[in-house]
Amino acid sequence: MGRLFLILAFLLTFKDSIGGPQEKRLLKNLMTDYSTLNRPVLNESEALLLTFGVTLQQIIDVDEKNQLLITCLWLNLEWEDYQLKWNKSEFDGVDSVRIHPKFLWTPDLLMYNSADEQFDGTFQTNVVVSSDGKCLYVPPGIFKSTCKIDITWFPFDDQLCDLKFGSWTYSGWKLDLQLKQDDGGDISSFIKNGEWDLIGVPGKKNSVTYDCCPEPYVDITFTIHIRRRTLYYFFNLIVPCVLISSMALLGFTLPPDSGEKLTLGVTILLSLTVFMNMVSEIMPITSDAVPLIGTYFNCIMMMVASSVVLTVVVLNYHHRTAETHVMPMWVRSVFLQWLPWVLRMNRPKKKITRKTIMMNNRMKELEMKEKASKSLLANVLDIDDDFRPLSVGGGFMRVNGNPMENNVGHNHNHVQPPATPLPQGSCASSRELQCILKEIRYMTNRLRMRDDEEEIVSDWKFAAMVIDRFCLITFTTFTVITTIAVLLSAPHIIVE
Repeated sequence: MGRLFLILAFLLTFKDSIGGPQEKRLLKNLMTDYSTLNRPVLNESEALLLTFGVTLQQIIDVDEKNQLLITCLWLNLEWEDYQLKWNKSEFDGVDSVRIHPKFLWTPDLLMYNSADEQFDGTFQTNVVVSSDGKCLYVPPGIFKSTCKIDITWFPFDDQLCDLKFGSWTYSGWKLDLQLKQDDGGDISSFIKNGEWDLIGVPGKKNSVTYDCCPEPYVDITFTIHIRRRTLYYFFNLIVPCVLISSMALLGFTLPPDSGEKLTLGVTILLSLTVFMNMVSEIMPITSDAVPLIGTYFNCIMMMVASSVVLTVVVLNYHHRTAETHVMPMWVRSVFLQWLPWVLRMNRPKKKITRKTIMMNNRMKELEMKEKASKSLLANVLDIDDDFRPLSVGGGFMRVNGNPMENNVGHNHNHVQPPATPLPQGSCASSRELQCILKEIRYMTNRLRMRDDEEEIVSDWKFAAMVIDRFCLITFTTFTVITTIAVLLSAPHIIVE
């Protein structure tokens, strides 16, 4: 088998060597009197038809900061040259030859929106010339083109990048471009990109008249439609942001006495700032639009910053006492009655309903009226000046020879007759009793004041708890609505 293979290879090589002189003679015949300067047309008034197409091989990079698209393309140019026709039978059946483009007329086709330093990034390959005069030129190249990046819907965005090809010197009257495929470029051999999905490469023929020249210039523009793959951004930016914002919501459930309530909010705010810096490094420096994810991050940061501010308010309310603050009536009405009723919150052994709120308000009004009447009565009658010495024996004292019951809470409105002076020993006992009564009054008032202070402190703490619950519900609703609104406003949501 090995010897047979060597014999066949030798025979094929020998056959090619036989055909070599014919191809050499053909090339010498074709290049005689051939000019690379004139257009290969028989009628100078007619335009040369050039069929043009591209094959997109790979998207190398999308430079969003510099707004550039780097692609690997194969250009496909076909035209007919009447000077390059021959009869195959005269040259031993040679039906095609390969000639370097510097020896032939080739169209000066360039990419108008090129950003390459050499402007033309193609590699010159041989032109395949057929016996009927058809010329096929397929130069590959790496093209760097300008592309306006629209970051409005980042990272759920589509980008449209144009590749505009046309002759630099030949007008439409001299060179007529025609699309090879009506659907645009060929993407059958496209290599998938890790960040972008290729949607399509439609092509369009345009005829434009520029200010410099009266003739129309024909160009073919291929639009590369790509869509960003959101898997990386979804799991590395959006999901962590949602989790961090949920941690900010959990901060409202943390007890104020733990001492870490404010620290948690500030830490979450710093974490979101780090994520915002990551997004800004990816984004191009432009003021044309604000990216969708930037809007979402700003909303979440505003929510977290507001939560920090309200946490300070909650801590302030929680640590207030009766000695430093007096609870205003609107605070008592809003945070101790109506807002807890709306949030379905109850205090221990104190159920808050609409009925109890109305009853408490009515009782407050009655207490205020009673205090006002007592204050008026105290101004008219001086109770301390009406205190009289009492007899400790039997609980009676004698007024003008009439026995009268000793009653401390006696009605002062009743007109008393003048009291008979008691002996000296009775006066000493009455002074001791007076001191005891003052001590009892002081202790009673002190206990009452302490109960009132504890009740006021409890009211402030409950008001702080109500604010915490209100913020938890409000910011949770805000976060959920914002996240859903951002995802639904995106043109597409693809996680792959």
